[in-house]
Amino acid sequence: MTTSPGTNPSGSSRGRRLAADDLTSGGDLRPGFGGAVAWTVAGTVIPGLGLWRAGHKVLGGVIIGALVALAAGLGIFAMINPTALKAAATDPNLWYGVAAALLVLALGWIAIITSTHLSLRPRPASAVQRIVGGALVGLLSFAVAAPLAFSANVAYTSASFLSTTFESGGDTNVNGTDPWNGADRVNVLLLGGDSGTKRASTLGARTDTIIVASVDIKTGATTLFTLPRNATKMPFPPDSPLHKYYPNGFTDPSNVANAEYFLNAMYRNVPAHVPNDILGKTKDFGAKAMMVSVGYALGLKIDYYGFVNMDGFKDFMNAIGGITVNVNYRVPIGGRNASGSNPEQAPSDYIEIGPNKHLTGGYALWYARGRYHLDDYSRMERQRCVINAVIKQADPATILANYQAVAESGKKTIKTNIPRELLLPLLDVALRAKNAKLRSLVLSPDNGFVFGRPDWVKVRSQVQKSLNETSSANTATPSASPDPSTSASPSGSASPSASPSKKPKSEDLEDACAYHPKDGTKK
Repeated sequence: MTTSPGTNPSGSSRGRRLAADDLTSGGDLRPGFGGAVAWTVAGTVIPGLGLWRAGHKVLGGVIIGALVALAAGLGIFAMINPTALKAAATDPNLWYGVAAALLVLALGWIAIITSTHLSLRPRPASAVQRIVGGALVGLLSFAVAAPLAFSANVAYTSASFLSTTFESGGDTNVNGTDPWNGADRVNVLLLGGDSGTKRASTLGARTDTIIVASVDIKTGATTLFTLPRNATKMPFPPDSPLHKYYPNGFTDPSNVANAEYFLNAMYRNVPAHVPNDILGKTKDFGAKAMMVSVGYALGLKIDYYGFVNMDGFKDFMNAIGGITVNVNYRVPIGGRNASGSNPEQAPSDYIEIGPNKHLTGGYALWYARGRYHLDDYSRMERQRCVINAVIKQADPATILANYQAVAESGKKTIKTNIPRELLLPLLDVALRAKNAKLRSLVLSPDNGFVFGRPDWVKVRSQVQKSLNETSSANTATPSASPDPSTSASPSGSASPSASPSKKPKSEDLEDACAYHPKDGTKK
């Protein structure tokens, strides 16, 4: 008995239909359900591979080739032009593009997974095979889409943070070859303001924290200069347009104790009484005015500023995992009357004395701000310890793991004129500072500073000596002490330093912030 091709011995045409259904478009036998599952997984790991197995060889090859070419192109670009890659890393438009590309990639990947399984699944598929196959496709789609969606969200957050907080070029031009334009150090004015949800916007911001961080670019050696918020007669350079408005400094000639002319009122009051275009183009005239005045008072050129909204500071502390500090006296949480004369305005609680206390969120904020029954100088001391703790303890791994929270808190908390193009060079300097010795000079009565009669000539001398002390501390080796008669000046040349018999003008922050508990509160 003879049979025609494609029929079984009984003459039925059923064998012809099954054979045709089991053939892929390329003529290969379709794998069984187990094979379809395996190739679907393989096609997920290597997009296009499953389609190639299903007989869509051109489409599968194009997808695989495109992915290989993209990966190779990015790798080659990173190797031959790392400078351009670094520059692109701070471009918000790039990150917006990356976010969009990742979402498109996620949708395309899901489409590849789905079409791969449908191309390989037996036909007809049983109900169980359809259910299992659908669950598999859903699981694999989630496995690739979830991390891509998360990455797209991170890219979008980065773009938003960069575009909201930083400007391209800022108030200055950044040289790509030498971002520091030949300078030996960078000086940044750090301002902590009380503009927040609990303060009426009509009152403006008071900058109760005024600190200048002077950082050696090559070594990361840092000196913090802390000015009291009630400093008076803040000077302006004779060649500054602001000198015409305040020839005797920022002060009330009839009443030196007028708080509207204290340093912490300059940020809101100078812009209210002076044309805001006299210092040229700037996005924050109050900060620019303070840069000019504080820089002249200290004898330093202030390059950049950073304004931190203290009400959002707790979010930043939570985002970086908090800080560990030594608490040497009880620090109030809350309290509206600094003198402590009104018991009805007493704090709700205290941060108790103790070594190595880990503080997050509101506790870190009140450690930096608490003032009930304490003076301004004790708060200034704690604030420099907070900065020291952040520099020394901020873990890059923790920051990366909580990057979105850090970026979100930064958008709400930070204003600055640091240009985006300087972020990566500044990060390099910050990493050097983690391994360097930090010192601090607080302008206080202990250093002969009188807020109502400031001697700015003396202050400038103290600043230069403090910079020399920081330089000496960071050039000393464990086996040999530095020559007490000389030390490196801010420009790198040798200059006299304080003799061993004289008390240093600045303090080592590790020593100043060490655990040395005091009895009672600090009055």
